[in-house]
Order: sequence, then C-alpha cells, then structure tokens
Amino acid sequence: MEDGIFQTLGQYLAFPFVQNALVAGTLIALCASLLGVPLVLRRFSYIGDGLSHVAFSVMAVAAIFGLSNNMFLVLPATIVCAVLLLHGGDQRKIKGDAAIAMLSVGSLAVGYLLLSKFSPSANFSGDVCGTLFGSTSILTLSRSDVILCVGLSIVVLLAFVFFYNRIFALTFDETFAKAGGVKTGFFNLLLAVLIAVVIVLAMNLVGALLISAFVIFPVLSAMGICKSFLSVTITSACLSVFCAVTGVLVSILAGTPVGSTIVAIDIVVFLLFRLIACFCGEKKS
Repeated sequence: MEDGIFQTLGQYLAFPFVQNALVAGTLIALCASLLGVPLVLRRFSYIGDGLSHVAFSVMAVAAIFGLSNNMFLVLPATIVCAVLLLHGGDQRKIKGDAAIAMLSVGSLAVGYLLLSKFSPSANFSGDVCGTLFGSTSILTLSRSDVILCVGLSIVVLLAFVFFYNRIFALTFDETFAKAGGVKTGFFNLLLAVLIAVVIVLAMNLVGALLISAFVIFPVLSAMGICKSFLSVTITSACLSVFCAVTGVLVSILAGTPVGSTIVAIDIVVFLLFRLIACFCGEKKS
C-alpha cells in the first residue's frame, strides 16, 4: 500500500506541472507566512480577504476585455488598495476592519456582477469557483508564470530580510519607531506593496476566499508555542511551507482542490500546536 503511494507520487513528481506547482507553492507559502506575522500582530489579519477580492474584481474586468495576461492589471490595482488600507494611518476616516470589510464585500460583489453579465466563457460557474477557491490554477502554471512567481518572491524575501529590524519596530510600536528615526511612512508603503504582491501570487494557490486562512493559520500555530518575534517568524515560515507542499501532494494523489486541501492541513497543524501548547502549559503549572 505504502509502496504504491510512493511509486505513484514519484511518477507525478516527474511531471513539469507538478514541479512548477511545488516551486510556486513553496515560495508563495514562505512569503505569505513572513508577512503574516506583522499583519496578525497589527490586527490586519483579514486584509488578505479585502485585497484578494479586489484582485478578483480586477481579474473579472481583465477577462471581460479578453486580456490574456492580467497580472499587469491586477497587481497595480491591488497595490493601490493595499496602500490605501495600510498607509493612511490615523488620518483615515474609515479605519481598520471597517475599511477592509467594505473593500472586501464591495469588490467581491462588483466582480461577480461583472462576470455574471459579461462573462467571456461558457463555463461561468467553473471560472468563478476556480478563482475563488484556487481549484486547479496552481497545477496549470506555465514556465513564464513560475519565473514571474520566483522573481517576485525573491524581491519579497530580500525586502523582508533587509528591512527586518524596521518591520519589527513598526509592528509593535509605530509611534516609538517614528520617534526613533524610522521612516514609518515609507515602510508602511513598502509593507503594503509586499502584501499586495503576495496576495496576488497566492490567489493561484488557494483562491480569493481562502487567502486569509493561508496567511493566518501558520502564524497562530507558531504563536502558540513561540515567544519571540523571530522564533514566531521562523516557525510560521516552516509550517507554512510544510502545509503548502503537503497540500499540493495530497491534492494530486486524492484528487481534491489544492487550496482547500492546504487550508485543511493548516487547520490540523493549528489544532495540533494548540494541544501541544495546552499540554506544555499544564506541565509547567
């Protein structure tokens, strides 16, 4: 039984589309977990929902006009919305979760309305389901898609590592960071751009409706047993990559949707870490 599973898995791993999915999934999961830590700690956990729904709405417009490569339209629009959400600070009249909620439901409604009236495809339900839940898109990536994913992921990773100390200061006390000479406006802008890039990339992996879970669960799992910002960041990155790779492989073997499978594994890992945290807490007391 086990030999048969490993043999089947080995056969699948020889296919380029599986290799592309694993490379893209690993990089996207890594970037999402790194940026998920400051988002969760700053109580912007659901920004992924808002931005992914913006991306869905823009993708609907691109599909209506028959644009073959919608990345050059989706990414700038998502970046602009991310900047409006994160860069305004206390000057915004509509703040935090209210702004994200308005953006999320508004964009989702507009995108669905446009597709329902002007859909260029005969399989309207399938297109919407695939975009919202990421059912098959990660398994149909072309070589150019993977190269673009690798390039953008490297930019995100380098920016996070290079500006780690500033992001750390900004996450815990923006006012103190500003008093200490950190250019909070610039780094809020940088964080917004990086988050937008990751959200657009992650839509191919888990879909528009599951991105928040993809970003949040590894961070919350790590926070259950880790105490420092660095340890949470490293642990969440490892967990996110593990869940993404495992989810892709399980979905291929079991024939289940990729995004839902990854999030289901994230949930199992989260519950396991909560049990470990509870057990360790009882043991200490």
